[in-house]
Order: sequence, then structure tokens, then C-alpha cells
Amino acid sequence: MSIVNSIRAQIPPVHPEGYPFIGAFALVSLVLFLIWSPLGWIGAALTVWCALFFRNPKRVTPIRDGLVVSPADGRVSMVTSVVPPPELGLGTKPMLRVSIFMSVFNCHVNRAPVPGRIERIVYTPGKFINAELDKASEDNERNAMVISTQHGEIGVVQIAGLVARRIVSFVRVGQEMAAGERFGLIRFGSRLDVFLPEGTTTLVSPGQTAIAGETVLADFRPGEGSRTYRTD
Repeated sequence: MSIVNSIRAQIPPVHPEGYPFIGAFALVSLVLFLIWSPLGWIGAALTVWCALFFRNPKRVTPIRDGLVVSPADGRVSMVTSVVPPPELGLGTKPMLRVSIFMSVFNCHVNRAPVPGRIERIVYTPGKFINAELDKASEDNERNAMVISTQHGEIGVVQIAGLVARRIVSFVRVGQEMAAGERFGLIRFGSRLDVFLPEGTTTLVSPGQTAIAGETVLADFRPGEGSRTYRTD
């Protein structure tokens, strides 16, 4: 393999959603170079950051009945028991909620935590307060999705944050998804909540770093045997 190909292999592809933003950053950088070169270099650095924000790398997802993988890259900010938001239609009994906070430096392509069929997708307009705050799950703009699985229905909620102003969904109601399959993204910092049946065995703790499509958050069937893997 040539040096150029070796370098290219280390650079993740960019999601098409990012092309307009990267182009805009590059154009502004060019104008800044014409005005004053130090400003142009700042613009160039921001253009690189924008490209990294929209990176869309392949992931190796563990496959076994009962596994719940992370839907997002980021830090596990909360593992708690709460009543799910009403738009999910999952009842009024507490469920296990695993929250993952994505900073502006994380990859923001979101992936399905479990295989299953999408039963509901509900968009709710709202505020843009800090996504790390617990009340963000009720006050912020969000897009909620319910997935029907062999182990019951689970909820996945994309929550906008301070900087995020656009939640993008790639899927539709009735669609079948595989674990680790891409289902959406949130632009520029946000949070993902996963709602699981009470009593589910969790395998992560607050403060832990999660990788979308790879980190196992929970297991409906703890103690089961070997796993297979899929790359996407």
C-alpha cells in the first residue's frame, strides 16, 4: 500500500449532510485569507473541525440477541430510572434511562441501539438549554423514536443542545433496522437518551466513554454466550 493510500485509509468519510457546511466554512476561510491571512488560518482550522464533526466512520457492531449498543459517540452522563416522556407512548411507569452527551468534538451520526421495527417517530419543538441538564429531556427540542423488539418496546430520543439547531432523521415508521445501522444525526452538540425496560442489566456507568454502534450499554440476556459482528 502506498503512503498516500495509507494516509487516506486513516481519514474517515464525511456524511453528505456535512457537505454544505464544510463548503460554507471553506468559502468563508478563503475570503478571510484575502482580508488577513491569520484570520484565514483560523477559518481553515474551523473548516477541518467541521469536516471532523460530520465524519461518518465504519463501526464493528457486536451482534447477539439481547444486546443494546450505544446510539451515539460521547460520554455516558446519566444512568437512572425515570418516567419516559409522554410522546413515546411507553406508559407512566419508570424505565431505565441511559443518557449519552455528545460534545462538538464527537462524531454525531446516530446508530440504532437494537434490531427492530420503528413503531413511532415524534418530533417535539422546544428550547436549546444545556443538553447535560436533566430537564433538557423535557424542555429541549427533540426527536423521539420507539423501536419494537423481541424484548419489548424501547425508546430512543435525540435531544438538541445549546449549539444544536437541527435534528436530522434518516428513517421512517415501519422500517426494520439492524443494530448499529445509522438512523440520524444532530448538528453541533447534543444528547441521546435510551429508554429500556426496568430491570434491564446495564453495562456502563456515568463518566464512561461510549462509541456508537460498538459500546454495549445493556444486555436483556446477561450471561449468554458468544457474539458475532457486523461492519458498517
